[in-house]
Amino acid sequence: MLQMHNPFRYIAVGNEVHPGDANARYVLPAMQNMHDAIVSANLQGQIKVSTAIDTTLLGISYPPSRGSFEVVVQDGQYGYQNLFDALLDALYAALEKAGATNLNIAVSESGWSSEGGNAATVGNAGTFYRNLINHVKQGTPRRSGRAIETYLFAMFDENLKAAGVEQHFGLFLPDRQPKYHLTFGRWKK
Repeated sequence: MLQMHNPFRYIAVGNEVHPGDANARYVLPAMQNMHDAIVSANLQGQIKVSTAIDTTLLGISYPPSRGSFEVVVQDGQYGYQNLFDALLDALYAALEKAGATNLNIAVSESGWSSEGGNAATVGNAGTFYRNLINHVKQGTPRRSGRAIETYLFAMFDENLKAAGVEQHFGLFLPDRQPKYHLTFGRWKK
């Protein structure tokens, strides 16, 4: 029997659909349909179904144990030096309160624009990506030592978007030339 490597790990259904949006009622059934299709293909151990949320959905954001934060904050035994960790731990705290303590969060997009706005430079974006790649290996204060599965936004600049910051999140220019030298390495989860 020929075994093929499955390159897909997650399928995201919907993108930042707010609960008040008319299409919000379709997200969960679509996720369930996608999961059923994955099970019927016997890939349930290999592919997970998720959705991307807008972090403004957190009703409370301070402190992280309440599902809230400030940018630099001490929350009991947990100290936060950056918004990335605080946002993740606020989400983990909210999941724990909902009884979903065994769920892991995959960050489906994180990035920094290289043009089009304040502090949007190639140097700042390269520094952000390098620091993020190194940082996610160590986990958050609430889940220390557990690597955070994180995807960079985006592979290529989107030169067909309206002018501004949104065009310049790519690791590569539209002509496939790299903007930064990044080293990803491998690490255990």
